[in-house]
Amino acid sequence: MPQTITKGYKALIAEANAAIETLSIDAAKALHGRDDVVLVDIRDPRELERDGKVPGAFHCPRGMLEFWIDPESPYAKPLFQEDKKFVFFCAGGMRSALAARTAQDMGLKPVAHIEGGFGAWKKTGGPVEDWAPKAKG
Repeated sequence: MPQTITKGYKALIAEANAAIETLSIDAAKALHGRDDVVLVDIRDPRELERDGKVPGAFHCPRGMLEFWIDPESPYAKPLFQEDKKFVFFCAGGMRSALAARTAQDMGLKPVAHIEGGFGAWKKTGGPVEDWAPKAKG
């Protein structure tokens, strides 16, 4: 018997967008570089390698989000314990809506995500640099 999906990704994204703050690309660019704001890039490392990254953004692969946010996790990142605004983005604004909703549900605040994601950031002239992964060893 086939699986019965009762709620698809479009419904999940719509619910997330109804529950979180969505920033326009101009509003997001205005926050870039502020000490009290962390831009969190949840794209896959291959996307960063291929398309570049936002200077100063913190890279948190989507699959590690919950583990890096939770201070009880052995993978917790201290950055997520800081008193800052966390602005999530992905390539186009769908994964980041889900990520921001999850982070908010976990108690991280304030959070938001960028409408249109990195694609809109790059298209509208937001600063971009090449991604250089940390050297192993």
